[in-house]
Amino acid sequence: MTVTIPILETGRLILRAPCADDLPGFTAFYASDAARHVGGPQKDYEVWRYLAQVIGHWQLRGFGRWMIERKDTPGAIGLVGLHAPLDWPEPEVGWMVWDALGQGYATEAGRAARQHAYGTLGWTTVVSMIAPDNAASRRVAEHLGATRTTDFTHPKYGVMQVWRHPGPEQIA
Repeated sequence: MTVTIPILETGRLILRAPCADDLPGFTAFYASDAARHVGGPQKDYEVWRYLAQVIGHWQLRGFGRWMIERKDTPGAIGLVGLHAPLDWPEPEVGWMVWDALGQGYATEAGRAARQHAYGTLGWTTVVSMIAPDNAASRRVAEHLGATRTTDFTHPKYGVMQVWRHPGPEQIA
């Protein structure tokens, strides 16, 4: 199966396929303490494997995560999209931004990814899995209208908060 990764655009952003050229920025983010909420810090070779997993998810599931770029500046500033590995309780929309923090980019990109899930893929529900001490990600979930419903204990990441997004009929 060959999957064509769609390009999504918002007012300020382009959501595009991840590629090998994204590795330096991705590696810098995962080497920092800022990645502590999403499985980091990680060594270079671990980040390479993770980027390969992000790309491979598209082939295995037919959906996945995009790199986020600002329309006015080239280069990835984050990762956003749809994620459903075997050890997750249900499909999620997730985000991480490593450049230009506090600009609303995670909310804007998350909204576009969620709309793709509902409008293109026909999903009727989606969650976001958030580390309990990740206040910034909780704020993004709240801006997107999600509400905390329960906790899930992940075998690697420990306790995660489950934030349920409004369904497509609630957003329309």
